[in-house]
Amino acid sequence: MSTATDTIPTFEQLGLGPALVEALSALGYEEPTPIQRAALPPLLAGKDLLGIAATGTGKTAAFSLPLLQRLTLGGKREPFSTSALVLVPTRELAMQVAEAIHRYGQKLGVSVLPLYGGQPIGQQLRVLKRGVDVVVATPGRALDHLQRQSLLLDSLHTVVLDEADEMLDMGFAEDLEAILEATPEGHQTALFSATLPPRIASIAERHLHQPVHVRIAKEKVAPGTGPRVRQTAYIVPRAFKAATLGRVLDVEAPTAAIVFCRTRTEVDELTVSLNGRGWRAQALHGGMDQTQRDRVLKQFKTHAVELLIATDVAARGLDIEKLSHVVNYDVPNAPEAYVHRIGRTGRAGREGVAITLAEPREHRLLRNIEKLTGQRIEVATVPTVADLRARRLELVRASLREALVAGELDSYRPVVESLASEFDLVDVATAAVKLLHDAQVEGQEHEEEIPMMPPPSEKPARPGKNARMAERAERFRPGERPAPGAQKGPKRRTGPSQDFDMARIFIGVGRQAGVRPADLVGAIAGEAGVEGRRIGAIDIGDNYSLVEVPESLADQIISALKQATLRGKKVQVRRDRG
Repeated sequence: MSTATDTIPTFEQLGLGPALVEALSALGYEEPTPIQRAALPPLLAGKDLLGIAATGTGKTAAFSLPLLQRLTLGGKREPFSTSALVLVPTRELAMQVAEAIHRYGQKLGVSVLPLYGGQPIGQQLRVLKRGVDVVVATPGRALDHLQRQSLLLDSLHTVVLDEADEMLDMGFAEDLEAILEATPEGHQTALFSATLPPRIASIAERHLHQPVHVRIAKEKVAPGTGPRVRQTAYIVPRAFKAATLGRVLDVEAPTAAIVFCRTRTEVDELTVSLNGRGWRAQALHGGMDQTQRDRVLKQFKTHAVELLIATDVAARGLDIEKLSHVVNYDVPNAPEAYVHRIGRTGRAGREGVAITLAEPREHRLLRNIEKLTGQRIEVATVPTVADLRARRLELVRASLREALVAGELDSYRPVVESLASEFDLVDVATAAVKLLHDAQVEGQEHEEEIPMMPPPSEKPARPGKNARMAERAERFRPGERPAPGAQKGPKRRTGPSQDFDMARIFIGVGRQAGVRPADLVGAIAGEAGVEGRRIGAIDIGDNYSLVEVPESLADQIISALKQATLRGKKVQVRRDRG
């Protein structure tokens, strides 16, 4: 009788060569995933491919293995040339993909180079001068090298766009178009994206030649064998979010968790707060250099750190095994971002937990997420002080039971026996429990109750006057028309923002320096950790730019951009004075 596994082809049957099959076997790969089964044959045959698949489905191997098999190795590499170019949204993903390609092709003698911002340009130039088989790059840095002519595409035979929807959300659309226009005719193109918005479809139509379409839906698995994620939300006022997070973490007691925040300032403040509460927490955001990032990730992967507090951009591409919890400190505006985040836990049959802290006004965002996922998010009550005390006593009881099972208590027995002659034995044990409990909660003795917020009514109320005025203001936001006397420059408009209170910031660089809307969106997203969709109108003049941002984030964005560079130099950044 055949089983389900009998029908799954091997990597060799899909057309992969012996050297790569051997490399996969050495790395512990047993059978191809659905995206690999669908993508390997057409890519190995040299066809273009449009793949819709979420993070964590194995798509890195799906495009890397055919890319490696089609390389012509052994000949002399031309200076500054490359045979394959992989474009990814973030430096973390660039490093991860480059490392994976290196592992797959190590025995083939393949040279792989990741290119991303924040890395010394001189070091990149020295490696590129020798010629590289595969370049894995962020769009901005790839375009920079193309313009310097330190990256030549004359010998290019494969281009891969990974996480294409994320690259567009981060403002890289124009960079991608410029790079794809510079590629030679006859090359193979593979585009992978978690979703297929119109902009992705448009790029595919222009730059892919008769592509094979592959769409991998969420795989249905037998109960108890697939991803299992318990999804819970707590409705709390913003002023109590940090206290709520600490309370929930104390009750949940995660072994390894990522806490997602919107901004780097929030990341830093929360990291300090949680460390003060006794957790081993580390921050990860765009304001850190690569050495700092590598150290933090190593500590997290080796469990020297329990909590990783990160922005979406900084955590993009991270693949952490045995992640027990994912926490959304803020509700993501895009339901897809929520799906990407919680997909990091509950893998390989283990149970995962997704926790979201929502302000009362964000309750509708939870409903949007439920519509997308088809799964219910339980709105729970914040644990009370009594709940927390009960949980701590439960942990003390578990610790004592482990000690009793482990034995080796003889050296402590005389103390207990001497006290037992004077006090009741149960009282002696109770005092020991009290001391252990007090030692665990030292510094947290004065817990206060967190206000309970009843979930808003599911039935949407008719907008009041203030809401209608806000909606009207959103249609005619400041910045849609240039300031009096200003020359019209490139303008970028986003979709409807969730932030009705917008501020306009002045950035002292403009058209004459070659600045484009994508540069400004990328800088704000990368340096301040702000999602591109939250950025409003952009007006670019000859020597300055005006950008609309949420009022609540304006000072943070200004502070982040003052520390960064645009077009290679520091620029003046401040609130617009009109």
